[in-house]
Amino acid sequence: MTSTQVVVGYDGSPSSRLALDWALTEARDRGLSLLIAHAGYVPTPTIAGFVTLVEPDPDQLFAADEQLLTDAAERARAQAPGVDIATTLVPGLPAPVLLELLSDAALGVVGSRGHGAFDALLVGSTSLHLAAHASCPVVVVRSPGVLPGPEAGRVVVGVDGSLDATAALAFAFQEAAFRGRGLTALFAWRAPHVESDGWLTDNAVLSVSDDDAARALSESLSGWSEQYPEVDVTKRVVRGEPVSVLVEASAGAELVVVGSRGLGGFRSLLLGSVGHGVLHHAHSAVAIIRAPVS
Repeated sequence: MTSTQVVVGYDGSPSSRLALDWALTEARDRGLSLLIAHAGYVPTPTIAGFVTLVEPDPDQLFAADEQLLTDAAERARAQAPGVDIATTLVPGLPAPVLLELLSDAALGVVGSRGHGAFDALLVGSTSLHLAAHASCPVVVVRSPGVLPGPEAGRVVVGVDGSLDATAALAFAFQEAAFRGRGLTALFAWRAPHVESDGWLTDNAVLSVSDDDAARALSESLSGWSEQYPEVDVTKRVVRGEPVSVLVEASAGAELVVVGSRGLGGFRSLLLGSVGHGVLHHAHSAVAIIRAPVS
């Protein structure tokens, strides 16, 4: 991380309060500053002189937004008095406002769902937009919803040998080191498919694939334990769909880290199917990491 600022989107919702707590811990542990950002009210334009809705008082809304940020900053300073905390209120829609702020940030943090319509959705449009488009790492925070599993309290990272997965490994090791957590590196793979016979089940062939996957995982992890000797590392090769494997491992995890794009087709997409699926279904906070553009 070259920037020195963590940016957190805040709208007073329960999800954004969880995000603020996460961002505050991140800023404190990494010695970074924290910017609490809120997208303020934008007046609805009139069409041909007709107004169908009564517009609220902009001054009242502005005062309420300022008070929202003041309360959040006071709470954050009480929790972490050593962190440099600032606030910003920017008129506009949350996604473009936050995306602009993240262009020069070390990390962006948002809740999985903010205020607004469709609150029943697992991940909001703002969170998805930032995960897909932000150049810096983005953490989407949600409240744990299931009983802890085998990776409880650990940082879990998906590995597939791609550039983004390598960047995800770097971020995951940093998180594990700063938070004093163990790290579980997961390599999930699907068995070969033979159209004439259905799913291939020959044990010898599957064993070779297991060995190849284990070798690829070991090669991806090479050198990281030397850089972070204090981090307890567990390597797991799992035969299954990557999204399902990572979602299962997320139960009780401190964080799940995935690359924005893995290996496979449709490389032009900004957010791959695994990142998209994990964002929607994980039981823990999720970090989406994009490899730096060379």
